Amino acid sequence: MPSPLDLADLPFLREALIELVLLAVTGGVLGAWIVLRRLAFFSHAAGSATFPGLVAADASGVSATIAGIAIALGYAGGVHRSGRTGRDHGEATALLLVGALATGVILASDVFESGAAVDRLLFGTLLGLDTADVLLSAAVALIASGAALALGRTWSALGFDPDGARALGLSAARADLLLLALVAVAAVAAIPAVGALLVTAIYVLPAAAARMLTDSVRGLVACALAVALVEGVVGLYLAYWLDVPAGPPVAALGALVCLALAATTRRSPA
Repeated sequence: MPSPLDLADLPFLREALIELVLLAVTGGVLGAWIVLRRLAFFSHAAGSATFPGLVAADASGVSATIAGIAIALGYAGGVHRSGRTGRDHGEATALLLVGALATGVILASDVFESGAAVDRLLFGTLLGLDTADVLLSAAVALIASGAALALGRTWSALGFDPDGARALGLSAARADLLLLALVAVAAVAAIPAVGALLVTAIYVLPAAAARMLTDSVRGLVACALAVALVEGVVGLYLAYWLDVPAGPPVAALGALVCLALAATTRRSPA
């Protein structure tokens, strides 16, 4: 059985550990408002929406990061416009999930014949990251932290009392668009590590667990960051020990923690 010290001793595990720390920072900062603003479905859909573009980019030699960010930002803009017109975008999001996944699989299997890319894009490869992936996660963590410091009050007001926030003259529309854009870009940054299908394991489950442990926004951010970090490190160690991809153990551990807290605290994460 490997020692936990191997996580820091082996180069590929050390890089994976750094990536998990960066994702935990982003998950703690953005996850709080993902839960408060009920954007869990959006964060999941934002990752899945990029799947066809990532497959095409992977097969054609185009930068997958640039393609993913462009698609995710376009999706965030569409959701924002839909919300401003008063439309319910839940059904459109569900259709997008099905359509994006189906299109991506068709492109991977029948058009580009890149079946190996499907597993990597859907479930991630935390133990096979490159420097560019880690740098992107670092940039997103830094931007998310800065945006939270600047707009956290507005995001909180919009989450608890949208009408009151607008009455106070807060730049609700711009703040809302920026939050959607940040969540979308964060989803793209997490795809190399955990895959498009497991973005919620990093950005939603830790914050949902933290929501059952604290009632303040600051406490929610701090607790979500801590939970994401612990779940990531333990999940990484389990993946190394069991010789499986790291994404699924992290996701399964996050789900188990949420279920255990829901059963013992009798509180809902919503």
